Formats: sequence, C-alpha cells, structure tokens
Amino acid sequence: MCGIIGYTGKCDASGKLIKGLKVLEYRGYDSAGIAIERNGATEIIKCAGRVDKLQAFASEVKTSHTGIGHTRWATHGEVNDNNSHPHQVGKVTVVHNGIIENYRELSEKYSLTDKLKSETDSEVVAGILDFYYRGNPYDAIKNTVKELKGTFALGIIFQDIEGAIFAVRNVSPIVACVGYDGSYIASDALALAGHCDEYFVLPEMTIACVKDNEITVTDFNSNTVKLEMITADFTDNEYGKGDYPFFMEKEICQQPEVIQKTIEKRIKDGLPDFTADNIDDEFFEGIKSISIVACGTAMHAGLIGKGLIEKKVRIPCCVYLASEFIYTNPIIDESTLLICVSQSGETIDTLEALKYGKRNGAKVLSIVNVRQSSIARESDRVIYTNAGPEVAVASTKAYTTQLSIFFLLCGTLSLLYGKQTEIEIREFIREVEKLPAAIDSLLKRKDEIHKLSRSLLEAEHAFMIGRGYDYPALLEGSLKLKEISYIHSEAFASGELKHGTIALITDKTPVIALVTQSGLKLKEISNIKEVQSRGARVITFVKKSLNDGLINCDFELPDTIDELSVVPSVVALQLLAYYVSSDKGLDVDKPRNLAKVVTVE
Repeated sequence: MCGIIGYTGKCDASGKLIKGLKVLEYRGYDSAGIAIERNGATEIIKCAGRVDKLQAFASEVKTSHTGIGHTRWATHGEVNDNNSHPHQVGKVTVVHNGIIENYRELSEKYSLTDKLKSETDSEVVAGILDFYYRGNPYDAIKNTVKELKGTFALGIIFQDIEGAIFAVRNVSPIVACVGYDGSYIASDALALAGHCDEYFVLPEMTIACVKDNEITVTDFNSNTVKLEMITADFTDNEYGKGDYPFFMEKEICQQPEVIQKTIEKRIKDGLPDFTADNIDDEFFEGIKSISIVACGTAMHAGLIGKGLIEKKVRIPCCVYLASEFIYTNPIIDESTLLICVSQSGETIDTLEALKYGKRNGAKVLSIVNVRQSSIARESDRVIYTNAGPEVAVASTKAYTTQLSIFFLLCGTLSLLYGKQTEIEIREFIREVEKLPAAIDSLLKRKDEIHKLSRSLLEAEHAFMIGRGYDYPALLEGSLKLKEISYIHSEAFASGELKHGTIALITDKTPVIALVTQSGLKLKEISNIKEVQSRGARVITFVKKSLNDGLINCDFELPDTIDELSVVPSVVALQLLAYYVSSDKGLDVDKPRNLAKVVTVE
C-alpha cells in the first residue's frame, strides 16, 4: 500500500517525482523519498512525514534526468527516516510496494543482517539484487525474483546504468508510458495524468527497461512481450480539488454526475442493458447462487446488492468479507456467480478471493472503477463504474456508483429469470434514473447537515439505528464517521437493540436514526423512542413521504422507493461525517493509519 513513481527523460527528475508523489500520496503518507541518478552516483533524499516535507528537503537537489520515488504506508518497521524508501545497497536502489513474506529467511541466507540499515522487507530485496548484480540487470532481477515469496512491485535503478529504470511485479500493480517529455512508471495511472496519450499495465513476472523515449518489456526467457496499450482518458484537471477545501467534498458533490454517467449508457428502451460491457443474457444462465466478495465500503454496497437480488430475483445470495472468504470453505461451483467489488481493482484480499472462485469453477463478474486493474483483467466479465478518479481515502462516489450497477444488475437478472415483468422493471429503472436529481436536491441543502454535525464534535461515541435497507446504509455511514473523524461509531439493526446493545445507550449519547422504509416506519419510530427514553440525543433523517409528524425530523431526505433510499441516505451521512472531520481540523482526505489502495493482506 505504497506509491511508486519513476521518471527518465529530458526534464528535471526531482520535480517530476515530487509531482507524481503528491498525486499518489493517497496510497500512503507515512513517509516519502526520492533517489536521483547523476554522473554515475545515486543521491537519496527521504524522510518520515508527508510529501510536502520531502519537497522542502529536495529543493536543493541538483538537476538530474533519471530517478525513482516512493510514498509509504508502513507494513514492516516503524515510521522513521531509515525505514523510508528508496533503499540502496551497493550499486542498487529500490522502491517497493507489497510484502515479502520470507524476508527474514532471505536476510539470513544472503548474510544481509549486518548490512541493512532499516527494519523493512524492502531493503532485503535491494540487498539480494546487489548480491546478484554483476553488470547484467536482467540476471540480477531474475535471480532475485525467484527467491521472493509474496507480492511486489519494484522500481530499480542501477548506479552504473545511466538513464534507465527497471521494473518488475507480482500482483502489485505497475503502469508505464512513453510520455510527452520522457518515460514514466507508477503505481497507478493517476500519476500519469497529463503526461501521455496512452499507457500499459506491466504484465506480471516480466521486466521493463524504461529509457527516455522507449520502454522494452521482456519475459524471464528474454522474449519480447507484446503490450496492450490503454488510452489515457484522463487529464490533469480531474485530479485537482478545484474550489473545494478537500477532495472528499468534491467527490461527494460529483455523485449526481457520476451516477448519471454510470447508468445512462446501460439503459436502453427503459431496460437495463450490459451489451456494451460484453455481457449478454447467456453469461447469467445456469446460476443457482450468487456470492459477493468485497472489503469495507464495497462490501457495504454488496449488502444492498444481496438484499435486492434475494427480494427481486429470488436467488440465494451471500456476502463475504474478502479477507475471510477463502478461509471459510465457501460453497462455490460452476453454478455460482461470483461478484467481486473493488474501487481500485487492486484490493489484494478481493483478488485472492476471485482466484479461489475461478479455481472452483465459478463465473466471475467484477464491479470496479479502474480500467485494466488486476481484478478487471482476472475476471470473466467486468463492469466499470465510471466514477472517475477518487482521491480521498474515504470512498464516496465509488460506493454510490457501485450501488447503481447493482440496481441495474438486479433488473437484468429479475427479467431474465422471469421474476418481474417488463412493465415492473421499466418502473424500477425510471426510479433509478431519478437518483441524480434526488442527490442534487440534497446537496443544495448541505448547510443544514453542517449545522447538525456540530452536535457530534465533542462526542467520543455515536450509534446509528435503522431497519431494512436502512441498516446496511448505516453501516456505511458509521464507517465514514469513524474513519475520518475518529469517533467510535457503531451501526445496529434497531430491532436488535433490546437484545443487548441498548445497554450502551446512556444520557446524551448521540444516536443517528434513519427512517426511510415505508413498511417499517412504525417499528423504527418505536426504536427511536426506546433510545430517547434512555436519554439519547437523537438525530433523525426521515424520507419526505414518511415525515408525517409522528417523530421529530432533523433532516428530510428526498423521496425514493424504499429499495433505492440508501443512496440519498448515505450521501447525507457522508456529508455529516465530512463536516465533523473538517470542523475538528482533521485531514479529511488522509485519515491516520489508512491508505486508499489495500494491496497487502
């Protein structure tokens, strides 16, 4: 869970590296560093802390035209200058994303213990590369990689090979391009914005040699590898905050636009249509069960998908935490549709779950945001969410576009399996098409949510209660609150309160309640009264059509059908968490201990 950047070309390398690291900082921001090559020597500047701190140190660096950089999220060794990347041993300098599982054994095998300056697994890789390097970088890389167990993306410079960067990977991603002013490698395409017209994903277990105006890729048998080029459909402007103080607020406010972009080309004649995604009805034939695997926010989207699929399609559907999936001996076979959900498409737990599903014969459909990501490439079919770049660590627009895909997918399956008529599906899709306008109307009233958020600024604990689709919506809202405001927050299915959790409710305990489910309104009101009678301070979000005066409403949510109410509900909860965090003076986009792309188990 680190960011890698490399540049070689005609421009000053340190400036290019710093700019790239700032884009990639959402992948890790414990520490940062760069290594530049000049006149047969390698100069390394690195420090614990953010890229801005590194930039101040790097301001005195003399001009160089080749270098590699890294922004770190610590996995091995505490956060300090020594453990920061790049790492140099002898003539070899390395930046690394991933985890080397057998680094201790390798350190002993190659007698590196007394030579290493850090506590990291990454420096061991540099040591082994240096051990094998005798002037041929390819032999050194091949011999080293054969020893490594785990996941890795490596950017490497050899001190006596000027103007060249080498890269190799296993699972952890690397993209590369020949750009307008030189050549680049990076952890993901975000760092290439504005630098190229097209790029490629480095295939696993191949070696890239990156020079000013050319990149060659060979396999471990020295054969040239044919590359699949991807059009760079992004610009520098997409990655700026614009007039917003934080990326998270910008991304919350982009949701009407990106939901519209996600659904509009997948609706034809009023019905869901995935033919543009190369998915026809035949792909869904013979399915007897569905398993959804995901982590964190994506898993919460999967819970909504499960509820809809079981209600409308009547096929058994399970949702699994991807990190636990392969350890639970799930029942997966040729009649299973495995749906993998991931914003980045690089989430390692989800990727491993996908591979397990394929080994057991399942059809694999993935819902991801990043084109040609690892999960996308491994899947039988993939649906891209079209959310655009999501930079804030706390996911917002990726989640609501994932939900949008589940809504359309549910309509497709329901029609295919004869559980609903075309008339019923068309009516459901018409309601889905209203969601962008509903969110837009909510965003115009975000100042009301800002005022409500102030009652949570001093809270140490907060609880959220709701029923039906409100419960998984609150799971996501609770995650947003805890991850960016550091308030301990828990969501409960409110019918479970009296089975133990109501013991946590004391005088002035903040409780957030959702009331959007028509058939459950009276039960939800009863649960609200239960916590109020114990002294709770309740903030209620009530759907407009249910706001009939039976309960105090603090914020009126736009009307949607019950199954779609999660979208405006979660947008309101995203804003609530955002304002609590920003008013507390926290770094909303980069919460402590978290990174955006989880590429280690």
